[in-house]
Amino acid sequence: MYGPVPPHPPGFGPVVGPPAALAWGRGSATVGVGRDDQVSGEAVALELPPANLGLRILSGIVDVIVGVGLYVLLNWVFGSVFAQADSALKDALSTVAVVIALVAVPTAAETATKGKNLGHLIVGLRTVRDDAGPVGFRHALARALIGVVEIYGCLGLPALFTAAITSKGKRMGDLVAGTYVIRDRRRLEIPDPVVMPAELATWASSADIGSLPAPLAVMLRRFLGHRENMRPQPRERLARQLIFDVAPFVSPAPPPAPDEAVLCAVMAERSRRDAARIERENRLRERLLR
Repeated sequence: MYGPVPPHPPGFGPVVGPPAALAWGRGSATVGVGRDDQVSGEAVALELPPANLGLRILSGIVDVIVGVGLYVLLNWVFGSVFAQADSALKDALSTVAVVIALVAVPTAAETATKGKNLGHLIVGLRTVRDDAGPVGFRHALARALIGVVEIYGCLGLPALFTAAITSKGKRMGDLVAGTYVIRDRRRLEIPDPVVMPAELATWASSADIGSLPAPLAVMLRRFLGHRENMRPQPRERLARQLIFDVAPFVSPAPPPAPDEAVLCAVMAERSRRDAARIERENRLRERLLR
């Protein structure tokens, strides 16, 4: 079913079971990364799934009520102040009220709050860029301008249709701006650092550990973080497959030890060296800036 099993690397134990790429990362073109994950420079998968359609609709209803209410209020204020004005000025003031209520205020709110408007605040959503970064003025302006047409001009039907068929629930404004909406009220869970097995500490400190490809590093992090929830047999198979994937980047081979212990040693030593490198770079930067 999975093709021939590759020969095991010397000293790392036999490799059995399906390739790790089939065990992890289903639905993604990147091995070990989910379809809705963003991968940071440290090869950490940031799980930012888009908000569901129901929350988007509820947030949109709140925004429409606020926008229409603000437009009515501005029209009343302009009508009271310029009651004696001619019809041309009143029409111009009505246009100004539309621009302020439906474009200027939403743009300013999303820009100032890095992706939130009143509907997002109430429901617990946030607009982010496609690369998971905070939105800026350009993104907020594009969403607001398109929103006047698709939400107010077309009663929200284009927004509902595109949100239903796109993978991240994007409305037309999001497609133009390069953004999407995520759940903001999510508990941030920072994974515990991988503990170095005592029996492999000496070997890991002197081993030559090359730079692991980002997909492989993501797979290792996900496996070590979720292994307690796996059944014993798939857990053992995946650990042995990951050992095979890691072997070309590690020299010399480790002493006899469980597969998971070797993987923990590699990741713990890799993290220790990265932390030491960053500390050296920070000290050098401080000396250069003095």
